[in-house]
Amino acid sequence: MNRDPVGPRITYYDDATGERIELSTVTLANWAAKTANLLRDELGAGPGSRIAVLLPAHWQTAAVLLGAWYIGAEVLLAADEADVALCTADRIDDADAAVGAGEIAVLSLDPFGEPVADLPVGMTDYASSVRVHGDQIVPERSPGPVLEGRSVSDLLDAASESAAAQGLTGDDRVLSTAAWDTADDLIANLLAVFAAGASLVQVANPDDASMARRREVEKVTRPLKD
Repeated sequence: MNRDPVGPRITYYDDATGERIELSTVTLANWAAKTANLLRDELGAGPGSRIAVLLPAHWQTAAVLLGAWYIGAEVLLAADEADVALCTADRIDDADAAVGAGEIAVLSLDPFGEPVADLPVGMTDYASSVRVHGDQIVPERSPGPVLEGRSVSDLLDAASESAAAQGLTGDDRVLSTAAWDTADDLIANLLAVFAAGASLVQVANPDDASMARRREVEKVTRPLKD
C-alpha cells in the first residue's frame, strides 16, 4: 500500500450528496492510527479483542478496519458476539445485540465531521472522539486472528491472490460500487486493490449518468463489478 505514499489511495464519492473526498496512503494511515488509538485508549480494545464493524463501503470504514488491525484486534463484519462495535446510527440495535455491555462507537460518516444526532447515552460519537487522538501508533507485533478467524498471513495471501486473479497492478486506478459486507467482499473489493498497490475510486449511490465522465476525470483503468 506504500508504493506512492502521497498519491491518491482511496477517493470516495457519494452521488446522493455530491460528496467527494480523496485520501493519500499517508492520510489514510493517519486516520487509521487515530482510530486505533481511540479503540485502545478510549474503548478498551487491544490484541484479541473482537470488533464488529457494521459499516458500509466508505473511506472511514477503511480507516476503522486498518485501525482495528493496527492494535491486533479481530474484525467481524456481522453482528456476532463482540467486545466493541462501530456502526452507523441505523445499526445501533445490531451493535447493541453484538456487544451487550461492551462499547459502541457510532459514525455519522458526515464529510464535515458532524456528530451523530440524538446519540443514545453511553455511546461514543466517533467523529467527535477520534479527532483528539494521535495520528501515530506502533502496530501490534503479535496479532491473532484479524478477520473472522483468518490470520494476518491468511488475509494477505487471500488479498494477493484476489489481486492476481483480477489482474490488478500498482498502476491501476480502480472504480468500484461494490460492497464490503462480507469477508470475501472485503478481500476482493478493497484489500486486493491495496495489496496490488493500486488506488480505489469507491462510489456510493452511483448516478449512472455521471459514471462515464468520472472514469475520464479520475483516470480509471479498470472497474470492479459489484
